[in-house]
Amino acid sequence: MFVWSKLSGAQWLDAWEERFAGSPNLVIEYLKGGKSIRVRLFCETEKAAKEVFKRFGGSVRKMAGADWNKPVAPPRPVKVRDVFLLTAETRAKEIAQIQKENPKRQIITIPPEMAFGTGDHATTSTCLRLLVDVARERKTTNWSVADLGMGTGVLAIAAKKLGAGEAFACDFDPFSVDAATRNAIRNGTPDILMQEQDILKWKPRKKGYDVVLANLFSTVLIQAWPVIAKSLAPGGDLIVSGILASQAWEVFTAAAGCGLGFTKVIRKGKWVTARGGHFNDLATEV
Repeated sequence: MFVWSKLSGAQWLDAWEERFAGSPNLVIEYLKGGKSIRVRLFCETEKAAKEVFKRFGGSVRKMAGADWNKPVAPPRPVKVRDVFLLTAETRAKEIAQIQKENPKRQIITIPPEMAFGTGDHATTSTCLRLLVDVARERKTTNWSVADLGMGTGVLAIAAKKLGAGEAFACDFDPFSVDAATRNAIRNGTPDILMQEQDILKWKPRKKGYDVVLANLFSTVLIQAWPVIAKSLAPGGDLIVSGILASQAWEVFTAAAGCGLGFTKVIRKGKWVTARGGHFNDLATEV
């Protein structure tokens, strides 16, 4: 038996819980003072532990005699507006029953894996709600979408189910790309173009995308605003999240420096999600 561990700032607790959602082998403990946490994941094999190490750093060591097979409840189902129900269930019979019980909702199944975005986290669920609003406003148009930092691919999958035409999604983590590709096939949206891509090095196409989704950490958003601004087409809708409330002012100030503003800001717990676009387009709306 092996254990992977990593020290992290306490402000990233929710992100680590979401990253390993559904794993019965995850342990997170606060360290003295409460400003730091230790994240540990117990693995059956050294190979599995080293795979986690390759993605997140930290350390790996061999253990003996740990009780790490306690069952854990899967992520709870998430309802989004009156449109979606997100579930971790993957068995056809059970999904059919869920659909029968929710005949007016589209079912999206996202099993818990080590990729961000199972739907029950405040950032993902709020992005999904805003995405439903945007899709309703664009119902009569052929709109394109880009999901930057796709994680499990849930936002891009939802966009396709809401009527998006061309869909692009990317993540710097190859594990996320693999997981998202499986999820896209699983949910009947295999035509999403998914790529392994560092957003900070991405060169978006000239015409941009009508809707851009970016659920990223605050530090990444601040660096990525110039690229995000270029990726958003004129008149486009921008939905961003992953922003800690304590860092929101810094994040939005940096966005303004790239010509981006936000007309709707939602705080859920310690996380902030926002909808906006280019300043020129927002001024036109007013």
